[in-house]
Amino acid sequence: MRTFDLAPLYRATVGFDQMADLMDRVIRDNANAQTTYPPYNIEKTGDDAWAIEIAVAGFTDDELNVEQRENALVVSARKADDDQGRTYLHRGIATRAFERRFHLADHVRVEGARHVNGMLIVELKREVPEALKPRRIAIEKPAETVEHQIAAE
Repeated sequence: MRTFDLAPLYRATVGFDQMADLMDRVIRDNANAQTTYPPYNIEKTGDDAWAIEIAVAGFTDDELNVEQRENALVVSARKADDDQGRTYLHRGIATRAFERRFHLADHVRVEGARHVNGMLIVELKREVPEALKPRRIAIEKPAETVEHQIAAE
């Protein structure tokens, strides 16, 4: 396994701290062999919109939890213990507890979530505040100066 040192990025650039932190976090998460349960898709649904689809077969709406904490989306589930007295010959549907985290970019917020046919769909949208959007500045024509008026007389 190769390791990457991102320290040169910090001393050779200005203003790219978040990008370097993101790259560092991705490399660190991949090195830790993050679990693949439950499987998920990330779909781009518009210019500033996405949907995360998570396979949650066997879980009910009450057993699922979706939270947005600052710049993170946390999806978790805990199955109620209702298997008492059951004997399985084969158990292939995984219903173990999980917590899946997704790092969200600035100004991305959760629009909503729905649970359809064993899939949890979380809709995300980027909404940049008006104060941060580019705005056009009107260029005013200069008022006639007093010197100009005196010279004209």
